[in-house]
Amino acid sequence: MMKKYALYPGCVMSTEQYAYELSLRAVLPKLDIELVDLNGFSCCGEPLKSVNQMLTLALSARNLAIAEKEKLDVFAPCPVCHLAFSECKKIVDSDPAMNEKVNAFLKDEELHYMGTAEVVTTLDLLHDIVGVETITKLVKKPLKEMKVATHYGCHLIRPTEIGRVDDAENPQKMETILKAIGAEPMDYPEKLDCCGGLLTANHPESALTKTGQKLQKVQEQNFDAFIDICPWCHRQYDSKQKKAGETVAAKLEVPVLYLTQLLGLSFGIPKDKLGLDLNLSPVNKLAMVGEG
Repeated sequence: MMKKYALYPGCVMSTEQYAYELSLRAVLPKLDIELVDLNGFSCCGEPLKSVNQMLTLALSARNLAIAEKEKLDVFAPCPVCHLAFSECKKIVDSDPAMNEKVNAFLKDEELHYMGTAEVVTTLDLLHDIVGVETITKLVKKPLKEMKVATHYGCHLIRPTEIGRVDDAENPQKMETILKAIGAEPMDYPEKLDCCGGLLTANHPESALTKTGQKLQKVQEQNFDAFIDICPWCHRQYDSKQKKAGETVAAKLEVPVLYLTQLLGLSFGIPKDKLGLDLNLSPVNKLAMVGEG
């Protein structure tokens, strides 16, 4: 039986990181997950938090209220959006005064935040809800001897006190999924380092330096591929890899893929359905991407 979720695409995936959405829409139906597109979603508010926290809470609650109106839980593949929604639920659900303020904001649109919608992101949906056993049964092309480096990003695993998807110091859910499809994920010292993406607006060179330094270490350790799960991070490591290499004076040639793209390849889904032609890093270096 298909389980339905309201797809909350966020800003980055729906405006430039199309490969993520393509791979999600290709992979999730095979796992009995149906994505429902709803009208009316807006920004989650997280980028505004340092300017106006009340507005951030109200925007997050508004999006959740739209899903609640349809009696759907929310799938937020962007960890930044997932963080905003998780923080909103923690604050508004436990503070009656804030709940009243937020719902006063929503009243003009005839919306009401109730706190009934669960919010999941790609990692807990795959690991905790679908389950590794189900994923393993769908593998048609095991990724034998593919040595991969994982990147969780900051927002998916921190801050712990509001409840995140995996352990902040030693996340392993992505590794478990990758092992299930035949890959060889290996830890490396820079695994938890930030991509630098959210520094881009104010300190672009610092952002690219952090991106380049991490990719340089991954390349030096001879990983076959770099796997991420966040559109903000992917933009840095994939789209901006060449510029990051110039910033750290290194020639970077690291194939960067979304976890869902790699899953799709192992399921035998054609690469054009997974958006691999949109990746700007050298993914064709991987045999199963370059073939055909």
